[in-house]
Amino acid sequence: MKKANANLMKKINLNNVRQAMKRVETATKPQLASLTNLSVVTVNSLVKELHELGELFEDDTVPSNGGRPALTYRYNYDFSLALVVYLRENQGQVLVSATVVNLENQLLEKEEYIMPVFERQRFYAIMEHFVAQHPSIKVIGIGIPGQAVNGEITVASHQELTGFRMIEEIESRFGLPVRVENDVNAAISGYSMKEDLEDEQCMLGIYFPAKYPPGMGIYLDGKIVKGKNGMSGEIKFLPLGLDWNREMATDKFVNAVCQIIQTVNAVLAPDKIVIYQDRIQADTWNPAWESYRLQNPMPTYPEVVLNQTFQQDFEAGMRWLTLQELEPTLDTDNGNPWN
Repeated sequence: MKKANANLMKKINLNNVRQAMKRVETATKPQLASLTNLSVVTVNSLVKELHELGELFEDDTVPSNGGRPALTYRYNYDFSLALVVYLRENQGQVLVSATVVNLENQLLEKEEYIMPVFERQRFYAIMEHFVAQHPSIKVIGIGIPGQAVNGEITVASHQELTGFRMIEEIESRFGLPVRVENDVNAAISGYSMKEDLEDEQCMLGIYFPAKYPPGMGIYLDGKIVKGKNGMSGEIKFLPLGLDWNREMATDKFVNAVCQIIQTVNAVLAPDKIVIYQDRIQADTWNPAWESYRLQNPMPTYPEVVLNQTFQQDFEAGMRWLTLQELEPTLDTDNGNPWN
């Protein structure tokens, strides 16, 4: 028991030094001791371990109050990398966007590929290319226009994805942890991260793609609300009697958006709803929403924002969610500091 407690304390201290270095990028051992409230002796040991792992680099020496110069250490943000892959529809074809990011969320490489239909083997080949080029990749994040239940994609905009046990197949093939996330969940996460929300705020993202049913993401208290089997936000099942796969007149579309907002607002009372769409402009939406509100009183009204940055928010959210998988957890049964 004492050994287990000692190991746990070491991991906590190691992570404190790691997080401090990630924040400040460069520091001497005395500076790290001050930042972490650890003794210089403890910091010496932890810095030595992180340096041997390659997570810290030796940098410049700096004057030290009349004593001998102190060695500065620099954090290696490329110590662990993430491969983040996004799938989306593009003019009837599948666009695969693959990026490599480091622990500072810096983009190191990005490529895009077009497939007439989703092809699993080509999808694997794309990932194999990046994993081979960047041996420091330690996690794979995949954003999809769909939802996975118990590892199997059961709801998807692309028929070829349905039934694909994506997580276990990719983890088995590459020996890396995999995070699969719904595109709307990732987008509202990216938007919320950019806005730097206060605690307890509730944000909804509703995406209206062309010729596909809408989807919704719920972001509350700093995390995604997924519901049973990850099926929260499947608003295409609302009984509105609409065919989302066909062209829709502007007034019919606007009324549908208003009804959806009223419905989700009555249940969740969000602070803000981000509407991702490119069918109407603000000068059409604003008076229509004001008129609807006058006819349909609600106990509270969210801020409603029209937005055309779905792809940017989707990508930013997927990078952030995937990098979270690289944050160490205190697993006392595993000697790896990254687990």
